[in-house]
Amino acid sequence: MVEAVLRGRRRKSGERLAVAAARYAALGWPVCPGVTPLDRQPQGTPHRACSCDRIGCPAPAAHPLSPAWKLQASSDHAIVGHWWRQRPQASIVLVTGRTFDVLDVPARAGVAALTAMARSGVRPGPVAHSAGDRALFFVATRAAQGDEDEWWSCRLDCEPETVPAIAGLRWHCRDSYVIAPPSRLSSGLTARWINEPGADEAADQLPDALRLLEFLADACEEISS
Repeated sequence: MVEAVLRGRRRKSGERLAVAAARYAALGWPVCPGVTPLDRQPQGTPHRACSCDRIGCPAPAAHPLSPAWKLQASSDHAIVGHWWRQRPQASIVLVTGRTFDVLDVPARAGVAALTAMARSGVRPGPVAHSAGDRALFFVATRAAQGDEDEWWSCRLDCEPETVPAIAGLRWHCRDSYVIAPPSRLSSGLTARWINEPGADEAADQLPDALRLLEFLADACEEISS
């Protein structure tokens, strides 16, 4: 009975992931499959929180399945559908720096920034709550602007050279990625949307990163003080 219930939950979870991945592809957002958290492990084996082969994975359930993810990522509906038929529990990885960037801050800072934006009448665009208790603000990509070398992978605490250092801010540009809702996280929670993208939320509808940066910088400074 318990096994049947678990199978039913996994099937529904897989269906939600497949639908969400197809929706992101329809927006033109590059998608690729990610790893999954491990619910149960054989008794006597080393503890692992991630489906990858690496013991002590530094980002459990929060990285792409394949090391070739940069080449693999696609917004082709048929390709994306095939991936989730093959691996229905795969988390959804969205690759940044192509059709959008992501400004990534601690969740507390994200909530404070959203409050300040609402008071100022500023539209934040899509915002997600994802791995590591982080708030993800989806913005128009700036990777094609200015000197190409100013933009790089920003999964660490760093920003483009034209932006002063901001504690806690991660700017996901070229060669980076984020984990998208409704992917399951190693914490046992599920990534979710705070402001869900609309059906027409194509790249040219996303807000400008620098417009939101002021609010996010202030919020990061506030929670770190």
